Amino acid sequence: MKHFQWHILPPAPLDLLADTGMPRLFIQLLYNRGVTDTAKLEPYLAADLRLSHDPLLLPDMETAVIRIYRALLAGEKIAVYGDYDVDGITSTALIVQGLKSLGGIVTPYIPHRLTEGYGLNNLALEQLKEDGVSLIITVDTGITAIAEVKGARKMGIDVIITDHHTPLPELPEALAIINPKRPGSTYPFLELTGAGVAYKLTTALFHGIGKDNGELPKLVDLAALGTIADIAPLTGENRYLVTEGLKQINAEPRPGLRGLAEQAGLECAKLDTDNIAWQLAPRLNAAGRLAHAMNGYQLLMTDSYDEARELAVWLDEKNTERQRLTVKVLTQARNEILGKGISPLLISGSSEYPAGITGLAASRLTEEFYRPVILISTGETTSIGSCRSIPEFNVIKALTRCSHLLTRFGGHSQAAGFTLPTKNLPELGKILSDIATTELTGLELYPHLDIDAEVKLAELGGNTYNLIQKIAPFGHANSVPTFMSRRVRVLDCRTMGKEEEHLRLRLRQDGQVWEAVAFRQGDFLPNLAPFIDIVYSLEVDHWRGENNLRLNILDFTESGRPEQKQ
Repeated sequence: MKHFQWHILPPAPLDLLADTGMPRLFIQLLYNRGVTDTAKLEPYLAADLRLSHDPLLLPDMETAVIRIYRALLAGEKIAVYGDYDVDGITSTALIVQGLKSLGGIVTPYIPHRLTEGYGLNNLALEQLKEDGVSLIITVDTGITAIAEVKGARKMGIDVIITDHHTPLPELPEALAIINPKRPGSTYPFLELTGAGVAYKLTTALFHGIGKDNGELPKLVDLAALGTIADIAPLTGENRYLVTEGLKQINAEPRPGLRGLAEQAGLECAKLDTDNIAWQLAPRLNAAGRLAHAMNGYQLLMTDSYDEARELAVWLDEKNTERQRLTVKVLTQARNEILGKGISPLLISGSSEYPAGITGLAASRLTEEFYRPVILISTGETTSIGSCRSIPEFNVIKALTRCSHLLTRFGGHSQAAGFTLPTKNLPELGKILSDIATTELTGLELYPHLDIDAEVKLAELGGNTYNLIQKIAPFGHANSVPTFMSRRVRVLDCRTMGKEEEHLRLRLRQDGQVWEAVAFRQGDFLPNLAPFIDIVYSLEVDHWRGENNLRLNILDFTESGRPEQKQ
């Protein structure tokens, strides 16, 4: 495991939330998450509708709703055009299910990653036109599709874009563009996912005609699934969507999620953000990475448990294949990168890299080397790239400066993708490398750990763990609380796991003894000091029917050294 810079967050003011009677440690956790006054406290902990906002505040929402109503009344054919990742699949299912419940004639369209690539494409638009579609609603895509939207207009198709990706300086000439990140948008929360924006559109459609036949609350599970899978910040309105969605998933899971959870060996009534992010989402994503994402869409839409179970088995098999291919690409790319030497931007390309795998491998390499990474699946005429970055380097801004070389591109500051003519690869690589060198040279590029508080192990007993759970759901920008304790004695330590890659420890401080685990740190056993400083979180170990609280050690260093591990 990597070594981290340790960053202890500033202490909360002594008078903060003093009238609540809550423990100081819990107040510190709230302060670290932006809860700074009593008025924010109850809505934050409840994570209820008070964190949600009026969908009509989103740009062009009213225009979109009016056009969709007209299509519903006239019996027009509506296409919902999505993306092939989990956010796109859930967004597509959400809008389709919502429109059908309002009597709409709706067809889903999700492009094939390997044969069509990301986003709107002209062949798909022509096919939809031939099928009689007169209105296209994009979900989780479309914000950069300037030429394609213009082509759709020439065909007589109206386009409503719903998206959450970063817009370019020029926007498509769509009938409506619903995106909280649009220039001039006054929507109070900018971090909705594609599924979140789709849910807001569906909410506006239902509320606009004073209709809620019980269908709308059943769609929030899809909004939550897309939000978690897209690693969106679990703050503000996303906190509400995920909280409500988890309630729906655990109380009344749709057949597809039930089948997928059972295939993953999970109990449906106890699913949380970790289960979804690390076990369910990768299986759903496997459809679009190696085959066609429509299988994942169908899993979410089916009312038949038998069909759901068959699809879940298929997705599980694809996920196993995906894992094998990821290791293969990762190994090949790592060897090429090490052969070239570590530079500010790491680039590797090969015709042997499956386009559906490069993003996963790039993410792993970014974690390993703490550098922005671009992996490219090269073809004779066209190549597809996946980018993963670090906070110090905004990859979407860098790609924007190279837009003249790209056929299409899109994404976020730390995750993006592009398609381009293969002949442009050398120039693209040079420009991006020059940008990275300019922006990153001289910076100390180390991953860091934000630490909520320095504590003694004795402070973590009693009701502390239950208090921490009030801050859930956990995820990006609302991570599981992390603590540091100094000079902890190692009573016992041994390796565990099939490859002995993990550590199991017994630790003591001031008479308090705790069990602990340090995942992927087995190599450090020979050099483990008798006293260590540790950074960790609290977790419950479910083993053989017993639930035991333990420390999950994220990093450690020998006590007494003036510097910490970096």
